[in-house]
Amino acid sequence: MVHLMHRLLWPRCLALPDAQEDELGRCVVQEEASPYSLFDICLDVLIADLEKWCSKGPDGTLCFPESWCFPQEIADKFLERLAWQGKLSDRTASIFQGKQMNLKVVKIRKAKLSAAAFTKAFCHHKLVEVDATSVDSELLATDIIHALQSSSWIQKNLRCLLLDSASVPPNSRLLALAQFTGIHTLSVANMSFGSEDLVSVSQFPNLQSLDISNTLVTDISPLLACKNRLRSLTMHYVKYLLMSSSKVIAVLRQLKCLLHLDISDHRQLRSDLAFCLLQQKDILPNLVSLDISGATDISDKAVESFLQQRPGMQFVGLLSTDAGYSDFFKTKQGLKVAGGANMSQISEALSRYRNRSCFVKEALYRLFSETLSLRVILPATLKLVAIGMRNHPLDLPVQFTASACALNLTHQDLARGMPVRLLSEVTSLLFTAMKNFPYYQQLQKNCLLALTSSRILVDVPFDRFNAAKLVMKWLCRRDNPKMQTMAVSITSILALKLSPKDTEQLQEELHMAIKELLAIVTQKTTENADDIPFLFTLKALWNLTDECPVACKHFLENDGLAVVTQALETFSDPGTQGKILGILNNVAEVGALSPTLLTEDLTAHIVSLLHSGNIEVSFFAAGVIAHLTCDRQPWLSRDLQRTQLLQELHKTMQNWPSSQCKMSALVTYRSFKTFSPLLGNFSQPEVQLWALWAMHHVCSKDPSKYCKLLMEDGGLQLMHDIQEHGQTSAQVRQMAASILEDFRMHFTGYQRHPQPQRPF
Repeated sequence: MVHLMHRLLWPRCLALPDAQEDELGRCVVQEEASPYSLFDICLDVLIADLEKWCSKGPDGTLCFPESWCFPQEIADKFLERLAWQGKLSDRTASIFQGKQMNLKVVKIRKAKLSAAAFTKAFCHHKLVEVDATSVDSELLATDIIHALQSSSWIQKNLRCLLLDSASVPPNSRLLALAQFTGIHTLSVANMSFGSEDLVSVSQFPNLQSLDISNTLVTDISPLLACKNRLRSLTMHYVKYLLMSSSKVIAVLRQLKCLLHLDISDHRQLRSDLAFCLLQQKDILPNLVSLDISGATDISDKAVESFLQQRPGMQFVGLLSTDAGYSDFFKTKQGLKVAGGANMSQISEALSRYRNRSCFVKEALYRLFSETLSLRVILPATLKLVAIGMRNHPLDLPVQFTASACALNLTHQDLARGMPVRLLSEVTSLLFTAMKNFPYYQQLQKNCLLALTSSRILVDVPFDRFNAAKLVMKWLCRRDNPKMQTMAVSITSILALKLSPKDTEQLQEELHMAIKELLAIVTQKTTENADDIPFLFTLKALWNLTDECPVACKHFLENDGLAVVTQALETFSDPGTQGKILGILNNVAEVGALSPTLLTEDLTAHIVSLLHSGNIEVSFFAAGVIAHLTCDRQPWLSRDLQRTQLLQELHKTMQNWPSSQCKMSALVTYRSFKTFSPLLGNFSQPEVQLWALWAMHHVCSKDPSKYCKLLMEDGGLQLMHDIQEHGQTSAQVRQMAASILEDFRMHFTGYQRHPQPQRPF
């Protein structure tokens, strides 16, 4: 029942960033701290209960009732959210086959669909935009194109088609794209897309924006066919380009309408295209955005000269170059820079390149250096880190560097100013990284260090059950003592937030964890080391055994009594004694296990500590005695000893201060259920008295929590039964009355006159 929570772990108030210093951060705090829109909540409820709302076809596919009708904007958003949550499949895509939906925009990023399901679900709608970025390889780019081609309306009116990273069968061409005459935005990045395909695409009469990044294109000359209409060209990392830089520039020079140009590269390719472009004075006069991140031999002087000739420039990408460090880039009004020179440039890089792992990694590396000694709360930056982690879950360099940045951004007190929802997402992403890379020790260490924040462990919602599984595995590893100590401290706090049922379901991890925790106690006792790791270990044992009979059983099976008895004989510090007695309290509450505590040595220690001058130690020792003596059955052969214990208990409690006194450790209870056997034992008023003292103590300290527990656990009825019972002692009746008075004060606002503190 009893477990420990330090005052340092209490929830803290949210601190807003200074709007003058971090306006974007303030916006993020307000956004993350605000509730989700009613529209999004309704969609989430609908998605969560799809089985409830839908009928099932013979093949198991789902269908909404025929009477339902979704307006176009709602239908588009519903599909996007379904895909984003990873719940779009052949089975759920059938929802869009009927007439209930009216789609214009299909966003199915990373979805896993068959070609047949895609065709049946979407190609009868009047679509103007299709985003199939990173769809599962089962749905080929050629299948998507062929399916969309089946609609003459889509052929003429489709305006935007994003096929980034879609799979293309070997030796296949995408010439069929030429059928979509209405397209003005096309992305074929990271695809098997060659120069022949580019010839076909360049004929699009309305093409304005094209992304051919990381494709097989060897010659960009076909772009001259759309030189009078192309406004945006992205050709990041076109590694198969066979044209010389001068020939590429000759083509670019003729793209008179171009406003946005991205020729960023991987630095190791050492292309001189960007260097040559910056030397040109009469090229691309209307350009407002230029990305040359990753280019070589780029200097501040060259970039400044290029920008000064084009005063309308709004963005320049300089990450992984030697440029961006002069004062010009700090003072140039209206110019955004994605680079690595300062926090502003790094944040812009993380935002612009969120889908490019090479640049995300580089920006995170720069961010890590900038935040090593951070003393400012930066929620907007943390959100960008989270986006990078979410977009690249299987990229080890990204996850490793991001975990280090998350640690820098949330260490010590910085987490206090972060919105709970943002911290929740980051925490979940850290556990995902731990799960995806179990053997990369430094990544695991970063994640564990980030999780030692009390703000995160106590206030933030996340999947604590699976988190406990991961952390307990580290707890059982002895190859890294520092990480084991972190795992112990995290486990001690996680155990507070897990229900006893959840703790029991940990099964193997729980058994291993308790065995290892007892091994640590044994080692520390042998070394006479009453240090911080030792105290965390005792706290972990205390909290894991709280209202968890299975954990208590594991404790006994691994010689826990002998281990803690030796610890009681070794250490005289009241803090250590109180924690050990807290563990024994939890074991004593389990009726089937409590008789195992009736050893001569342990009983002698408990009686000795009952008379301690420290109120916490005396209180916990009294709790063990109260639970042990409540049941007369185990004492049939030594009833005299039991009677003496009860007398000692009563005598000791007469010297205690008022139950409203303060204790250095904050005693808390999950429930009052285990007090019921004590309160109903009218033949032993000493036992009743201890239980009532304990209940009154916590009710006076935290009435909002414990007055509610009184109602939920039947405590009010027990208090009335005690007052009305004919054998109730005066002291017991008085204490029950005090608890009822606290209850009335809390729920009615009644204020009684303050009374001086007096011994019990």
